[in-house]
Amino acid sequence: MAMPEAYITGVGQSEVGVRLTRSPMGLTKDAIVEALADAGLTLAEIDGVASYPGKSHGYLGFSPCGVDEVIEAMGISARWHFGGGEIPAQLSAIAEAANAVRTGQARHVLCFRTVYEAAAMSRPEEFPALRRDTVDGYSQWTAPFFALSAACWVAQYAMRHMHRYGMTREQLAQVALNANRNALLNPAARAITKKPLSLDEYMNARPITSPFCLHDCDRFTDCSTVIIVSAGDALGDVRSTPIRIAASAGKVDRWSWDQAEWMASYATGPDLWAKTDYKPGDVDCVQFYDGFAFFPITWLEALGFCPVGEGHRFIEGGKRIARDGELPLNTAGGQIGAGRLHGFGFAHEAVVQLRGTGGARQIPGDPRVAVATSGGGPLAAALLLAKD
Repeated sequence: MAMPEAYITGVGQSEVGVRLTRSPMGLTKDAIVEALADAGLTLAEIDGVASYPGKSHGYLGFSPCGVDEVIEAMGISARWHFGGGEIPAQLSAIAEAANAVRTGQARHVLCFRTVYEAAAMSRPEEFPALRRDTVDGYSQWTAPFFALSAACWVAQYAMRHMHRYGMTREQLAQVALNANRNALLNPAARAITKKPLSLDEYMNARPITSPFCLHDCDRFTDCSTVIIVSAGDALGDVRSTPIRIAASAGKVDRWSWDQAEWMASYATGPDLWAKTDYKPGDVDCVQFYDGFAFFPITWLEALGFCPVGEGHRFIEGGKRIARDGELPLNTAGGQIGAGRLHGFGFAHEAVVQLRGTGGARQIPGDPRVAVATSGGGPLAAALLLAKD
């Protein structure tokens, strides 16, 4: 017996800003209202809620709203809920929601990711960081080496690619330049990207950690993004264009490596294609996690759009990944150009493109298939989305 289908039926997003004063729950409510209106659903029809990674009590700016709080604030009667960080990566929360509706545990699941990092950093008296005397969990593998920023360990992967395969900074720059061009066409990105970026400006920008400069890194942002996942037999409830979740995959690796080798994306890519009849050549656009500019290069290789070690050559010059290129990449600007929405923004933009509602940033033709990813380093997740 074939597994029932799961669809994305609603998407919503709050204001995207830096150091906003509207509360995290206020931003979440804004995104929920927009997603419900998009799907044509009411709160009474929502019977599931999912998020990643749940409320972060240690640092509220990273994840200020828990699933239980959203259920309470919105008056949701949930038959199923999920909120935790011990899954492959951010978009795995959407994959879990898809599994819930496929197995009859819910009909319409509201998935959200709210970030408040820029505002929290500007108001530490309201969002104090947790002070601890000991280090445990995955931070035990990074904090003792002063690698508190992911930039420190992601850079090791990038430097190995440079050493092993000859990637140059000029090639790496194409991710940031493409993000800048697309973000300038995205009204929601105005708080993040305000002017064009040239290659010279990129090459002369402040270094962060070799080989990354300032423009290779996403920016802390305040925003909430909501994705509604519905069962295939519940599509009669909605009025939007449903986008099918054709496949999902994810991988969690060890945090305790002592030498950077392969990111978890390289195992996730083949696993995604093993779950579907679609192939890389069927994909019309890709929305790849770009917390740092090197991540999309690894996803290009991992998902078979080019051979391993050839990702930097695939994007050289930027034409292939442009909005009118053979594989449009991060059409809303990604996190580098449109803000650190922490993964959910890529699913949101994939739906926008497949529905043809991208406005000035809409890719040509009639896109039918997209891939959205999240994570890098030891964790990764991917969604294959299709317009039937």
